[in-house]
Amino acid sequence: MATVGASGWLKGKVKAVPSGDSLVIMGNTKAEIPPEKTITLSSLVAPRLARKNSDDEPFAWESREFLRKLCIGQEVIFKVDYEVPAIGREFGSVFIGDKNVACLVVASGWAKVREQSQQKAEVSPFVAELLRLEEQAKQQGVGRWSKVPGASEAAIRKLPPSAVGDPSNLDAMSLLAANKGRPMEAIVEQVRDGSSLRVFLLPDFQFVQVFVAGIQAPSMGRRAVQDPIPEPEMTAAADENGNASTKSRGPLTSAQRLAASPASSNEVTPELFGREGKHFTEIRVLHRDVRIVLEGVDKFSNLIGSIYYPDGDVARDLAMELVEHGLAKYVEWSASMLDDEAKRKLKNAELEAKKSRLRMWTSYVPPVSNSKAIHDQNFSGKVIEVVSGDCIVVADDALPFGSPLAERRVNLSSIRCPRLGNPRKDEKSPPYAREAKDLLRTRLIGRQVHVSMEYSRKVNLAEGPGAPTGTTDRVMDFGSVFLPKDGEAPPSAGSQPTGINIAELIISRGFGEVIKHRDLEVRSNYYDSLLAAESRAKAGRKGMYSGKDAPVMHVNDFITASSKKAKDFLPFLQRNRRMTAVVEYVFSGHRFKLYIPKETCSIAFSISGVRCPGRDEPYSSEAIALMRRKIMQRDVEIEVETVDRTGTFLGSLWESRSNVALILLEAGLARLQTSFGTDRIPDIHLLVQAEQSAKKQKLKIWENYVEGEEVSNGPTSERKKEEFKVVVTEVLGGGKFYVQPADQKVASIQQQLASLTLQEAPLIGAFNPKKGDLVLAQFSADNSWNRAMIVNAPRGVVESPKDKFEVFYIDYGNQEMVSFSQLRPVDSSVSSSPGLAQLCCLAYVKVPSLEEDYGQEAAFSLSEHTLSGPKEFKAVVVERDASGGKVKGQGTGTVLMVTLIDEEANESINSRMLKEGLARLEKRRRWEPVERKQVIDELEKDQEEARTKRLGMWEYGDIMSDDEDSAPVKKPSGGRR
Repeated sequence: MATVGASGWLKGKVKAVPSGDSLVIMGNTKAEIPPEKTITLSSLVAPRLARKNSDDEPFAWESREFLRKLCIGQEVIFKVDYEVPAIGREFGSVFIGDKNVACLVVASGWAKVREQSQQKAEVSPFVAELLRLEEQAKQQGVGRWSKVPGASEAAIRKLPPSAVGDPSNLDAMSLLAANKGRPMEAIVEQVRDGSSLRVFLLPDFQFVQVFVAGIQAPSMGRRAVQDPIPEPEMTAAADENGNASTKSRGPLTSAQRLAASPASSNEVTPELFGREGKHFTEIRVLHRDVRIVLEGVDKFSNLIGSIYYPDGDVARDLAMELVEHGLAKYVEWSASMLDDEAKRKLKNAELEAKKSRLRMWTSYVPPVSNSKAIHDQNFSGKVIEVVSGDCIVVADDALPFGSPLAERRVNLSSIRCPRLGNPRKDEKSPPYAREAKDLLRTRLIGRQVHVSMEYSRKVNLAEGPGAPTGTTDRVMDFGSVFLPKDGEAPPSAGSQPTGINIAELIISRGFGEVIKHRDLEVRSNYYDSLLAAESRAKAGRKGMYSGKDAPVMHVNDFITASSKKAKDFLPFLQRNRRMTAVVEYVFSGHRFKLYIPKETCSIAFSISGVRCPGRDEPYSSEAIALMRRKIMQRDVEIEVETVDRTGTFLGSLWESRSNVALILLEAGLARLQTSFGTDRIPDIHLLVQAEQSAKKQKLKIWENYVEGEEVSNGPTSERKKEEFKVVVTEVLGGGKFYVQPADQKVASIQQQLASLTLQEAPLIGAFNPKKGDLVLAQFSADNSWNRAMIVNAPRGVVESPKDKFEVFYIDYGNQEMVSFSQLRPVDSSVSSSPGLAQLCCLAYVKVPSLEEDYGQEAAFSLSEHTLSGPKEFKAVVVERDASGGKVKGQGTGTVLMVTLIDEEANESINSRMLKEGLARLEKRRRWEPVERKQVIDELEKDQEEARTKRLGMWEYGDIMSDDEDSAPVKKPSGGRR
C-alpha cells in the first residue's frame, strides 16, 4: 500500500466489492501480486446478500451494485479507523478523490448507520455527518427507505436453485442450446483460477461456473473436500445493544478464502504462476460486468465460453490476454469449440509467448526441428514446370541460360497438396491432385513470378515409400511464390513481394491443406493468411472440403502400351488434323510426352524431319533446356502424320503459332533429316533456311562446320580421333576414373599454389563458403593446399571451426570431408583456369560397379594398372557423354569414353580388364561404323580368352547379358531413342 502523508492514510485500487459496505483494496506497487486489505466501511450496515438456502435481505443486491459501480477499479485513499480482533475485520474510511464513500452510500439510502457502540473507539470519525445524511435519506424515501408500498418485497431477488443451492441443479445443455453464440451479460462473482470463473448470468441470476474456452491457466490447487458453492463471508455488525457480532455477508472472495483457511495436509499447492494467473484475471473481471459467449459443454456438464471485458472503448478477450502474457496455455480440447480464426490467434499468441519465454514459458525448450530458416534469398524468374500442386520449377533470371543451377525447384511453404500417382507403378492419383497441378499450370507456366525463400527441411528419402536403396537425406527448399500484375517490377531489396500468393490461391480452392507446424518451427511468413484461406475453403465447402467425390479422369496411356495399340489409335489422331495438347515431359530436344485432352490420352511424340543430339552427345542438355523453357507444360498444337514401330507418334508441333522445329534449327540444336522425303513436312523451306543460317553462324552442333563438308556429331560418325597424354589420379569403380593432362598445366598450377602465402583461418562470419564456391582446401593425406569446389555445406551461417564441408578437388578428382578451419578463400590468380581433373570411363566395355559381383576386384585391378607409380597413358576419346550435366563433383559431369593405352606394354587397359574377366563387352549396336566394329572384334577375342579360362566373372560359366544396362540400339530417325 502507498502511504499518503503521515496520518495513516493509504492509497490503493479497489479490486472487489463483496457487499454493499465492504471493499477489497490492493496496493499500488510494481509487485506481481500486490498486498490487499479488506475494508468494511466504518459504522455502516448494508443489507445482506443471499447465502445457501436463504434469500437476500431487501435491497441487498441494489446496495452492492451501487457500491460496486461506484468503486470497482477506482483509485482510492483510505484509513483503518478500528479493528475487531474477534472476527479479524478492519473498519475504515474510504475516499474517492474528495468524496467520502460511506457518505455517498448513506445519502443514497443503501446502508444504515450502526447504532453507537459503547466503545467510542469503534465508530467512524465521520459518524455525525453519516447520521445527518441517513436522516435526510429517510425523509426523501430513497434506497432502502423507500415509502412505496411493496417496495421491500419487490427488492428481494427471485434466485434460481443454482444461486442458493447446489450448482449441479443447473441444466447446462438447455442453457447452452438457448444461448449458444449469443453474448450474455454477466457479473463475475469469483475467480477460482486464471481460466475458471463463477458468474451471475443476468437478468435471471443463474450462478454458473464457466471455463474459458481454448486455454488452461496453471491450477491454484484444491482441497481434498470442497463445498459446491462459495462459503458465506463473515463480517462485523452490531447487535441490538450496539456490540459487535458475526453475520453472513455473502460469498467470500477467493483471496479472502485463501487467507482465512490455514494450510493443511489436505491441500495441493498452486502450480507455478497459478497465483499470478488468478490475480491477472481478478483485476480485470472480478466483480465487473462482462460478456460471455457460451461455446460448449464438457462431459461433466461444465460450461465452456469466451469471456470479454471492457477496457475503455475496447472489448478485450480474456483468453487472448492470458495467453499473450504467458499465464495460460492453448488447449485443443476446448479450442475445438471455437472458430478457426480464434484458434489461429490463440496459437500465434502462445507461440509469441514461448519465443519471448514469458512467465510459465521461462524454461521452455523448443522441440528439435529439421528445418532451418533461409535468409536473403529472394529472386525473380519464369515458371517452366509445375511438378505438383505445391512444387514448381523456376528459371532464375539472374543466372545465364543453360547454367545447371538456373532452374530452381521451389516447394511452397507450409502447405501440402495430394501427390500425383506414379503411372509406371500403376499408382492412382489421390483426389484433387491433378486439379491442384492443373490450376498452377494454367496460372503460372511461362509467367514471371517473385520468389521469397523461407526455410529448408531435411527429408530422409529412405523412409519414404518406394525410396531407392542406399539413399540418404535430401534437403528441400521452401518459399512463397507471388504472381505479380503485368508490368510490375521485381521487389527491391528488403521489401515484401506483392501480387497473388500462389500457396494461398491453392488453399482457398480447397486443393491442399495447411501444415500444422510444431512450436517455434520455421514456417511461411504468410502463415496467418494461409490459415484464413483454409478457413474460407472449409466454410465454402470447396475442393476436398466439399464432401463430394472428386472427379475421376481415366487417361489412356499409349507410352507404355504396345506399338500395335498405338498403331490402332493412329486414325483417331489423324482425322482431327491439328489438335490441342499439353507437353507433360521433355525426353530430348525433339521427343516429348504429350497429353491430348480431347482424346484423354498420353502419347510419345517426336517432331518429324529434325533430330537433336541424343543424351550421350554434345549439346543434348542445351536442347532439352531450350524446350523446357519454350514448351514444357504449355498448350501446343500438333498434327500427327504417322507412328513408328516403337509406338512413337511423328508429326509437327506448334507453340503460339511458332513451329518448334524452326526454333531448334535456328538455335543450332537440331539438324534436318529428310531422307524419307519432305513432302509431308510443313514449312520445309523455312526449316532449310534456318539450318543454313545456323551453319553459317557455326552455332552449337555446327561449331566445326566447314562449307562443303558435312560434319556429324553423332556417336557413329567417322571423325578425327581425339588423343592426349594423361595421368590417372583417382579410380572410382565401375570402370570410371579421373585423369590429369600430362603437360605443363599441372606444374604451373602447383607452382602458383606453392607461391601463395596463406593467412590464419578466417574469422567465422567473414568467410562463409556456399555450395558451388571455389576455395582452397587442405588435403588430409599430405596437408597440401589444393583448389576445391564445395559440394555440400552446412545450412545457414558457419557456427564453429569444426563445421564440416564436403569438397571436390577439381585438379585431382578425389573428394573428402574437411572442417571449416581447413578452408581458405581462393586467390583470383589461381581460380581463373578450369579444373584439370577429367572424368573418364573405359569405352566398349562394361565394368561391374562396386555394389555388384566382382566390382571390388575390378576396382582394385584398375587401380593396380593405373595408379602404381607416376605413369603416363594415351587416352583415345571414343565418345562424350554429357548426360551428367556440367556441375562437377565426384562421378558427375561430362564423361569421356576412352581407350586407355599403356604405350610401354603396347596394350590397352580396356583389353586387360577383359582378359582378367573383370569386364565384358557392351552389347553390339545394330548399325556400327567399320572402325568401331573392328575394335570390338579384337576386344571380343580378349573376352573369349577369359571365358575359356573361367576367369573373374566367367568363373561359373556364361553370364546373362543385361539388356537394360546395355548401350542403346541405333535406330532410324523418328524412332525411340
